[in-house]
Amino acid sequence: MEKVDNVNGIITVSLAETDYQGKVKKELKQIGMRYPEKGFRPGHVPAGLLQKKYGKEVLVEVVNREIYDALMNHIRDNKLNVLGEPMIANADEVDFDTQKDFTFKFELGFAPEINLTIDKSVKVPYYNIEVDDNMVNENDHQLRKSFGKQVNGDEVVEDALVKGSMVELNEDGSVKEGGITVESTVLSPKYFKNDEQKALFAGKKVGDEIVFNPSATCGGNVTELAAMLNVDKDQANVESNFKLTVKEILVVKEAEHDQEFFDAVFGKDAVKNEEEYIAKLKEQIAMRLKADSNYRFTVDTEKVLREIVGELELPETFLKKWLVKQDKEGKHTPENIDENFAKMRPDLVWQLIKEHAVKQLEVKVEDADLMNVASMLARQQFAQYGMSNMPEDVIAKYAKEILDNEQYRQSIVERAVEDKLYGKIHEAVNVEEKTVPVAEFNALFTSEK
Repeated sequence: MEKVDNVNGIITVSLAETDYQGKVKKELKQIGMRYPEKGFRPGHVPAGLLQKKYGKEVLVEVVNREIYDALMNHIRDNKLNVLGEPMIANADEVDFDTQKDFTFKFELGFAPEINLTIDKSVKVPYYNIEVDDNMVNENDHQLRKSFGKQVNGDEVVEDALVKGSMVELNEDGSVKEGGITVESTVLSPKYFKNDEQKALFAGKKVGDEIVFNPSATCGGNVTELAAMLNVDKDQANVESNFKLTVKEILVVKEAEHDQEFFDAVFGKDAVKNEEEYIAKLKEQIAMRLKADSNYRFTVDTEKVLREIVGELELPETFLKKWLVKQDKEGKHTPENIDENFAKMRPDLVWQLIKEHAVKQLEVKVEDADLMNVASMLARQQFAQYGMSNMPEDVIAKYAKEILDNEQYRQSIVERAVEDKLYGKIHEAVNVEEKTVPVAEFNALFTSEK
């Protein structure tokens, strides 16, 4: 191997005829056993005939295999940290018709040396977010609405359902003869796509009449219109105004702070009174905020470690050439590779820094780590459907199904490595903890944007 510079090199692999000749003969003999020639029994085909018919093909295959194995063994045995894959540099100089001895030259790009020690000399901020009264009140309000009941309301408020009958109108506001009549429909003004139409319903009471435009409420969506007007889709291409007579208003009555509500939110007898409920709610909010704090820690960790490492030298010419060569989808071309590589470079540098950190901190992922990530994903999926108190055996069963799915497993492994790496970094560095209001925490991201 010849080092061209810090991040580029050439490996030369030489193969004499004596290195491969026996293997070529063995391959030809096996072909004679598998594919007998007419007039010859298997294993008795003359060597000259096999050589004439299959010789060059076998030679190319054996030489390429021997060269590649030697190259990869050298890289592995010498622990060379290469980027991309070796590329042959002298293909035009190799002639299988005339040469007996072969010499192949391969270009290589090497990962740069990274000067980074992750220890207590490294300072990384960690932001704990205050759980304030506004958060508690907002979460309490949402929970009470979620577990509330629909009751008859006096007037249309923001999240009310409006039941009534509708008739289609002419442009002058009169009832259209032969127009669409809807005996009963249910509307949710909260989800109207037009604010002007939504405002027509605010504060209306049972018995009131509302002239509005159904098409405008849904942006002309035929499916929504058909459901609203109780007609088939092919009849729903209607832009007329309608008059709605309000017959019933349903609103959500928020749940009371009683044992039934506490059990519904946190499970049977998990809390017994309002004081315990508020404490548990704060704990739940703090856990959710912890995820935000941990994410922010990854952002600040990356920023700090990048600053320590500084600018890295990469084998850019080699990598650009390799990206164009191995691309099968036309994403990287000689014309756009400079622009594409400039966008890829920061991620590549950070990946190299992380690999250095994984090695230095001896990060190892075990089955239990994978199960933890899969369990977290399972909880998140159940939570999306309002099921936040699933039994642990159900979580474990679903997590195992996720983990056994090859489609998800690799991403779970990567996530587990990330989680464990940042956990190790948190232990190794000097973490400067700060407790901040949520507005100040959010401002960290706004300022960076």
